Amino acid sequence: MKIGILYSRIRRDEKLLLAELRERGHEVTKIDVRKQTFDLTEPPAAFEGLDLVVDRCLATSRSLYATQFCEAYGVPVVNSHETAEVCSDKAKNSLALAGAGVPTPETKVAFTTDSAMEAIESFGYPCVLKPVVGSWGRLMAKIDSRSAAEAILEHKATLGHYEHKVFYVQEFVDKPERDIRVVALDGKPVAAMVRHSDHWLTNAAKGAETDEFELDAEAKSLVKKASDAVGGGLLGVDLMETESGYTVHEVNHTVEFKALNEAVETDVPAAVVDWLETKVPAEVVA
Repeated sequence: MKIGILYSRIRRDEKLLLAELRERGHEVTKIDVRKQTFDLTEPPAAFEGLDLVVDRCLATSRSLYATQFCEAYGVPVVNSHETAEVCSDKAKNSLALAGAGVPTPETKVAFTTDSAMEAIESFGYPCVLKPVVGSWGRLMAKIDSRSAAEAILEHKATLGHYEHKVFYVQEFVDKPERDIRVVALDGKPVAAMVRHSDHWLTNAAKGAETDEFELDAEAKSLVKKASDAVGGGLLGVDLMETESGYTVHEVNHTVEFKALNEAVETDVPAAVVDWLETKVPAEVVA
C-alpha cells in the first residue's frame, strides 16, 4: 500500500503510525502541507500513485482545505472532508450529535455580547464558554459569576478573528473529576481511557492522569451513534458521566492517541493500520 501522511509537525502519534506502517512493508510518503501548493485540477507531485492519504494536519484550516483538495483529485483520504468539517467546529459538532439523538450538553450559540450574556444567564453559574474552533482545552472558560462573564465577553469581542464573535455557551457538567476518551474506527471502539484531574478541564494535554477504561454497552452504543453522526472515520469520542448516564460532548477528527496507547494494553497504532488497510482495494494491500 502506498500511503501519504499529511502533516505540519511529526508528533509522537505520527511516529507511532509511521513505524507501524513501515514495519508492515507499506510505502509511506510524508507530505508537509506547508510546502505544498494545490492546483484546482492537478494534484501535487507528492500525491502521485498514492492509494490513501491520512490527514494529520495540526491546523484546522489546513485540514479542511487539504482534505477537500484530496477528494477533488479523487485521492481517498481519511478522515473525509465531511467529517473534518463537522468535527472541527464545535457548533456543527453539537448540532450533528443532537440531530442524531446523541445525549450532549445543552448548548447555545450567540453572535453578540448582549445575546451571549442572555445565554449565560439562562444557564446560571457556573457555565462554560468555548471557542467554536480549537483543541487541547485552549481558550475555554468556566464562568462563575456575571462579572467574570462580562470581562471574558469583552475580551473576546476585541479579538480580531470572526470566530471569536461566535459565542458558544454550554452548561457546566458536574462530572466526577474525569472524562472518557475513546478512539474509534468507524464507530468501533479500539480502546478507552479515563482522564483524571482536579481541574475542571481533564485534557491529557493539560496534564490529566490517564487509566484504561472498560466501556459498557451504553457507552459503546453512544460511540457508534456519535461516529455515524459526524460521518465516521478515525475519531476520538469524548464522553462524560452524569447522574442520568453518559453525555458526548465532542468528537475529534485528528485524534491524538499516544496517551491512550500508553494507558491501555491494546496496540492502538496496529489497530489503526489494520483499519487503514481496509480502506484500499484488497489487491493493493496484498
